[in-house]
Amino acid sequence: MSKALWADVDSYFAAALMPADPILDAALAASAAAGLPAINVAPNQGKLLHLMARMCGARRILEIGTLGAYSTLWLARALPADGQLVTLEADPAHAKVARANIAMAGLDGVVRLHEGKALDTLPTLRGPFDFVFIDADKPSNPDYFAWALKLTRPGSVIIVDNVVRDGKVLDPEAEAKVQGVRRLAEMLATEPRVSATALQTVGGKGWDGFILAVVN
Repeated sequence: MSKALWADVDSYFAAALMPADPILDAALAASAAAGLPAINVAPNQGKLLHLMARMCGARRILEIGTLGAYSTLWLARALPADGQLVTLEADPAHAKVARANIAMAGLDGVVRLHEGKALDTLPTLRGPFDFVFIDADKPSNPDYFAWALKLTRPGSVIIVDNVVRDGKVLDPEAEAKVQGVRRLAEMLATEPRVSATALQTVGGKGWDGFILAVVN
């Protein structure tokens, strides 16, 4: 098995199950042209987030970490006509690209982007949110999850991305990004307010995974 083969499988299913989407493609192109890092979710992962949000009937979504708004667009499209998505982005350059992509997609009436550090913005928000996607700086994962719990309700879904990191999660001496994941896992092990699991993924983005939690 190789990353090239994983990427080919991703491409196969994307072609079979996700027709070309000019708006999503344009959002990725704009992000690349602006020099944003290519750390957005893969198309099949974006579609998975979209389906999860629809499956839980989400009407209000919170996203921590916008980047160029690729995952934002997938999630916003899952909302009903009166739904709302709040997304938080710390980097002004990323926020500028994200705002343009959101407007280009015709979703600026649905999405509210807050620019600034998430830990400064989160205390100003009012819940409950039905679905939370956490994909920001990894050392802060436990703090973000704690805020997600405050801003959700029983039945809400919380997703935390990038928790496997090529298997580095096993290393107790690994970098701060990994330590954030490990501290979150330790926190969830004794947190009675959620039921959680973790899934490994392989694909065009390599070997990684996500934590899925439901508020009890």
